[in-house]
Amino acid sequence: MNPLLQDFKTPPFSKISNEDYKPAIKKGIEIAKAEIDEIINNSEKPTFENTTVALDFSGEKLNKITSIFFNLNSAETNDEIQKIAQEVSPWLSEFGNDITLNEDLFKRVKAVFNTKDSLDLTPEQTMLLDKQYKSFARNGANLSEEDKSKLREIDAKLSKLSLKFGENVLAETNAFEMHLTDEKELAGLPESEKEAAKEVAKSKDKEGYIFTLDYPSYIPFLTYADNRELRKKMAIAAGKKGFQDNKFNNEKVVLEIVNLRHKRANLLSYKTHAHFVLEERMAETPEKVIEFSNNLLDKAKPAALKEFKNLENYAKKLDGIEQLEKWDGAYYSEKLKKELFDLDQELLKPYFKLENVIAGVFEIASKLFDLQFEEVSNIDKYHEDVKTYNVTDINGNFVSVFYADFHPRKGKRNGAWMTSYKSQQIKNGINERPQVSIVCNFTKPTETKPSLLTFNEVTTLFHEFGHALHGMLANTTYNSLSGTSVSWDFVELPSQVLENWCFEKEALELFAKHYETGEVIPMKYVEKIKESASFHEGMQTLRQLSFGLLDMQWHGQDPSAIKSVKEFENNAFAETKLYPDVAENVMSTAFSHIFQGGYSAGYYSYKWAEVLDADAFEYFLEEGIFNKEVATKFKENVLSKGGTEKPMVLYKRFRGKEPKPDALLKRAGLI
Repeated sequence: MNPLLQDFKTPPFSKISNEDYKPAIKKGIEIAKAEIDEIINNSEKPTFENTTVALDFSGEKLNKITSIFFNLNSAETNDEIQKIAQEVSPWLSEFGNDITLNEDLFKRVKAVFNTKDSLDLTPEQTMLLDKQYKSFARNGANLSEEDKSKLREIDAKLSKLSLKFGENVLAETNAFEMHLTDEKELAGLPESEKEAAKEVAKSKDKEGYIFTLDYPSYIPFLTYADNRELRKKMAIAAGKKGFQDNKFNNEKVVLEIVNLRHKRANLLSYKTHAHFVLEERMAETPEKVIEFSNNLLDKAKPAALKEFKNLENYAKKLDGIEQLEKWDGAYYSEKLKKELFDLDQELLKPYFKLENVIAGVFEIASKLFDLQFEEVSNIDKYHEDVKTYNVTDINGNFVSVFYADFHPRKGKRNGAWMTSYKSQQIKNGINERPQVSIVCNFTKPTETKPSLLTFNEVTTLFHEFGHALHGMLANTTYNSLSGTSVSWDFVELPSQVLENWCFEKEALELFAKHYETGEVIPMKYVEKIKESASFHEGMQTLRQLSFGLLDMQWHGQDPSAIKSVKEFENNAFAETKLYPDVAENVMSTAFSHIFQGGYSAGYYSYKWAEVLDADAFEYFLEEGIFNKEVATKFKENVLSKGGTEKPMVLYKRFRGKEPKPDALLKRAGLI
């Protein structure tokens, strides 16, 4: 019997074999289709219960199976699982299309939507109905047959173009290598970087050292290499990806993508692609995003210009550099930072033993939100490294299952993320609690040393745990509005806000203790961490804003008159420019976030989320970082509410007012 098709409380990892996935997913799709058919064939007139709610609860079996499969494809994969993923992904996207393009189903959803004013719905029910209706309408369900086929054509072209964009960027990245044989040319580089470059050369059967445009090779080279000409060579090569006279040129691709996105938005009755995207975000309109960005720009620009001037003077004093160029920025910033702060990560690591940091984040969650974490051994897991916990509240009520997977291994992708195996929901009067997981890649303990984290890794753990709290404390009726199912520019608030506790004496004293002596981390180190965190924040802010504004320029207007990518980009960057222009470079042709990833008309959300988290934490600082009243307001209005109401409504209920950028500017040392 296929274990994935049985009823189970938590995923039966040890019983599942790779052969089980395809038949289980096939069967899951069949069951989900039958549930949809039941809604469509219901002879009673469409109601909120028999249509809206029934649709939300449909596909539950399939969701459970696919969440196990895709989570393992990230955390514990192998060639076979990846091959299965290639096969089942088209089945799932076809099934998704079968739903959004199902006219009979849409008729019922629309019938309920059209009577919503007379239905006396709660805010959460209204949100569910709106979200469902829009998932059809935004995919063209209201269009005529002719326009529907136009839309499908545009979508097919767009998915091909964004793949082509990515393939071109990858090809350009792989096509460049800088082969050095004279060790003198490596002056300034740390030993570990030289070693890595030697390995690359060796793998290509060459003597000496090879540097590439992959970030782990490129960034350290620009940061540490003393040879200015070689830094220039690397920087120019990186800056002309997709902008060279060859078959990987992305200029036409970029123009085609923005024009097709604009046409698609118009077809669906939106003014621009940005209007289409932002309707479903906390920011709501391009006008608000531009106002938000310009407001930050006004505050950050004077600081950025001052920092840039200081950096220019420093480079001149040190090496007689008359004109600071793009390939000088990281190099002289790093030198200046070291001179000012002299902060060695290796000094900090002994204070951050993984077990102590985990205990610390649990204790902070307990002080703020009354949660208790008990490690248990009776929950099945997919790898022996995984830790499993039962989470309860102060009265012993069950809150969530929590999985934590901390160390790298073959078959686990890089980075860190939060995910879930089951969303919270209330069904048939029973509050079904969630199953939440975080996955990270921290150094494994050795025979002589425990796992010791860098300070960056400490903030990463807190960040992912903040997302996990959003999932664990969910308390909504419908699973599609539960936990982290919130708009894109709101989802980072719980994760980013929790990082702030890592910088506070009162919190650090709970867990930042030397693993051998038990001594609490000296506060002079913490002060240095804080100071260095806001180093060159003006220039960093200007850079992030310039990318967000470029994104808005591409997507917030009719792009049909744009002929030259370079000229368009130079105009977009006019207000945020610090370094002289490099004629053979352009950013857009390799701006994968917006032309390949999901960030089109959404790049602003990085800064937006920072404003939210700084403003929210300011409230804690005013009242005390462990203040129960503020924590309870955050739990009740943000963490437990998921996407049941508009994010700004929830935020204002917690904070008492709209967020202002002042707290972020203060934290960044800009005011």
